[in-house]
Amino acid sequence: MKQVVVTTFGGVENLQVQTVTDPHPDPNEVIINLTSIGMNQADLTARRGEYRLSSGEPPFTPGIEGGGVIAKVGGAVTNRTVGQRVILKLGAPAGIGTYRSQFVAPAADTVLVPDGINDVLIGALWLPFLTAWGALVWRQNVQPGQIVLLPAASSSVAIAASQIVKQRGGITIGTTTSPSKVEALQNLSAAQYDHIIVTSDTAQPWWKTIKQIAQAEGKRRGVDVIFDPVAAGDFLHHEIRLLAKGGTLWIYGLLGTPGTVDVSPLIRKDAAIRGWLLNSIAGTAAEAKAYAHILENVAAGTYQMPIAGTFSLDQVNAAQTAMEKGTHIGKFILRP
Repeated sequence: MKQVVVTTFGGVENLQVQTVTDPHPDPNEVIINLTSIGMNQADLTARRGEYRLSSGEPPFTPGIEGGGVIAKVGGAVTNRTVGQRVILKLGAPAGIGTYRSQFVAPAADTVLVPDGINDVLIGALWLPFLTAWGALVWRQNVQPGQIVLLPAASSSVAIAASQIVKQRGGITIGTTTSPSKVEALQNLSAAQYDHIIVTSDTAQPWWKTIKQIAQAEGKRRGVDVIFDPVAAGDFLHHEIRLLAKGGTLWIYGLLGTPGTVDVSPLIRKDAAIRGWLLNSIAGTAAEAKAYAHILENVAAGTYQMPIAGTFSLDQVNAAQTAMEKGTHIGKFILRP
């Protein structure tokens, strides 16, 4: 079996592909030949030493999602068979990492994949769609007609969120710092944005454009929901002022540069800033409901996830280098 190991914190040169002994399942476990490993920003921050709460100290194997085909089953397993396609549940990769050719997991930590979903995608779905569904449906309960602002519009999470909000009858506004991505997003069926705004445009401040859109959509007081992985400094300052009365700003990442922010407008708006940690849904009834909803909609073609590129495990250095450039749209995938 091959696995990727971060030998020490730092650059991509610290990613090594190692060959180790093939695993064997305990009675309640299955061995999965991984066909798809979704790449995420958490993998990069872990490698750099910026996510030690999750990664621990080197050496460790990165990766938080994956899927594939069951190759072996333990003697006590009765609800899984060799040849079935599965994805790993949210908690399965914790402390183990999915950048490997085979993964050992309790059978209870796998979810069967329905027909109609490409093998390339099965290990790269739950993080973007579960992140968005958990916050916007399970916690926020987005309603028809509500305006939802989605920064980092080219990211897999924002793209997934745009589809979930549109399915619920909401109005979506995506933002991006890259003018070159606008046309690509507009031509991408998976990116279901009613409006796309370039935040680096100097012709008019981006927040003024969004305020005008909200007024045109009949929400004169602003945006109902913001789902943001940036959430810092000047960007956060203006987001707070865009919120409608009773609006909510969900923070699920910290990609921005921290800075001083005036939160006093939240008082008169009766608005809120809330953090969203995906692990909050683990072990709840909503987790199983979310997997079923997501897989059903992907299999039906209602939900889609664009693939930015695929790499083998041996190309992991090039894969993370490409991802760090930030010029992609959608998801990078490792294919063991």
